Amino acid sequence: MKKAVATSLFIISVNSLIGFIGDVENIDIDWTFLLSFSAIAVVGIFIGVWLNKFVNEKKLKTGFGWFVLVMALYILFKEYS
Repeated sequence: MKKAVATSLFIISVNSLIGFIGDVENIDIDWTFLLSFSAIAVVGIFIGVWLNKFVNEKKLKTGFGWFVLVMALYILFKEYS
């Protein structure tokens, strides 16, 4: 399960990077905000790696399932309202 979550996040980050590269020439980017946000994200990555040692895999699987369900419901609500 932990590998599945890590793989999912890796794919999301690659997709985001490709989208960013496509937009870099077309829009003005607030580099200060982007670098600040990226720095906070990197700190979050290190905290997540550390917390990973303490999380039960079964609870992680259950939590990830609930997260996916909530996100699906949110997307459906936004799409049809």
